[in-house]
Amino acid sequence: MTMTGRPNSEHSLDHHGLYNLNTVHWNLPTPALYEQALRAHEGVLSHMGPLVVRTGHHTGRSANDKFVVEEETSKSHIWWGEINRPIDEAHFDLVHHRLASYLQMKDVYVQDCYVGADPAYRMPVRIVSEYAWHSLFARNLFIQPSSSELASLIPEFTVIDAPRFHAIPSLDNTRSETFIMVNFAKKLILIGGTSYAGEIKKSLFTVMNYMMPFRDVLPMHCSANIGADGKTALFFGLSGTGKTTLSADASRTLIGDDEHGWSNEGVFNFEGGCYAKMIRLSPTAEPEIYATTMRFGTVLENVTVEAEDRRLNLDDESLTENTRGGYHISAIPNASETGMGGHPSAILFLTCDAFGVLPPVSRLTPEQAMYHFISGYTARVAGTEKGVTEPAPVFSACYGAPFMPLHPQKYAALLGKRLTDHNTTVWLINTGWSGGAYGVGDRIKIPHTRAMVNAVLDGKLDDVATRIDPIFGLQIPESCPDVPEGILDPRSTWPDGAAYDTQARKLAGMFQANFTKFADQVDERIKAAGPLAG
Repeated sequence: MTMTGRPNSEHSLDHHGLYNLNTVHWNLPTPALYEQALRAHEGVLSHMGPLVVRTGHHTGRSANDKFVVEEETSKSHIWWGEINRPIDEAHFDLVHHRLASYLQMKDVYVQDCYVGADPAYRMPVRIVSEYAWHSLFARNLFIQPSSSELASLIPEFTVIDAPRFHAIPSLDNTRSETFIMVNFAKKLILIGGTSYAGEIKKSLFTVMNYMMPFRDVLPMHCSANIGADGKTALFFGLSGTGKTTLSADASRTLIGDDEHGWSNEGVFNFEGGCYAKMIRLSPTAEPEIYATTMRFGTVLENVTVEAEDRRLNLDDESLTENTRGGYHISAIPNASETGMGGHPSAILFLTCDAFGVLPPVSRLTPEQAMYHFISGYTARVAGTEKGVTEPAPVFSACYGAPFMPLHPQKYAALLGKRLTDHNTTVWLINTGWSGGAYGVGDRIKIPHTRAMVNAVLDGKLDDVATRIDPIFGLQIPESCPDVPEGILDPRSTWPDGAAYDTQARKLAGMFQANFTKFADQVDERIKAAGPLAG
């Protein structure tokens, strides 16, 4: 075995069951990882410096191929089901043994990093990868230790990532040749059969989501920023709700774009980088993110590169709609240097309601906040997913169900405690349709949505009179600066009020049906906060 870079001799790869490796590249810096990736033909250098790679047939997460090892230390805590699928220890060990054998006499790349910007809660991690570009991705997305910290860093969790190694379903008890396996007892994650780098990021997010509640920290799938007044805001929302666009405000300091913790001291970013969608990125609407596509160090997944001049075509979706860019957070001019902020004064739940019945802005009680947090609602619409021709509800618990190992009530209880302790207001923002469902009504104008978001963050709605929506029980402001009053009441925007009532009750029924899966562990006051309650 030979080594390059700066190894951590206190905790060798033997500890992870990896022997007889060829060259181990320890903690290589970005230029060296570029050299390795280009030498191995893992990607191409594009105009202005980003490294462009292909992820093959997996252009997104393989949610159905993720497993949690059923072992004594964690099995009583895991919320088992379609999201947290069990696999036994014997099959995990078998895959681990065969994966280690596969890596013998191969080069591997190691990055020792931290997850968690707050030193009181950060977790040292190690990412061992088969690809140099995956090592660069990890270096971008996680927090880099100082030289003195690196010398003594001992990983608490390790990821072994081998995209070219495939499981044998009949032997390994997997669903396919792809696998993401999390073992909380051995503090080890195995990834194989997929080159999609997001699996590395999300597997460690899963670990933080499991561990942090036991330390009285609420892990959150959200973005966070700080205003000029020093007040922190959180933005929750599933894909297509506008979370990235609305939280990326040049006038506010960005704490992070995706994964955070809320402790007794405040909010902190789990990551040191960003992983943003690149498809049809606009230099005017999202200038900060767009600028990262012309920056050395950025990794671009499945973005088209013109053969002659190596310029990017961000509008090309021929490989996937889910084109991605991974870059260090320092690439964003208004990013926080510490990745930390105070307790949030306001939380925004973003939803794209394609049924056209939710108000564009409404205030939630703490109980309603927990109900909607557990629900995690948005809607798919025609054209956003193959085969979808009309609005369809999407419910993802805690706005990040695929990464939540514990029962959603565990996270909701922590949220409720924080809201009460810090007098945080919670608002539901509908960025979807008004005046009718998708295909009939119109999508709420972005300037109006921005005006409502700004009014929330500036506290201009705190004392505005509200009325209670009779179906959803939401508190709808009677006025909002720079927003026409006529659009605040969703029923009044429909030509036929009776048709609105029918559609609203239909969606309320969908909320209720979805919530039944949580009902056995949810407090009665939270259940009563849902639509049509009482």
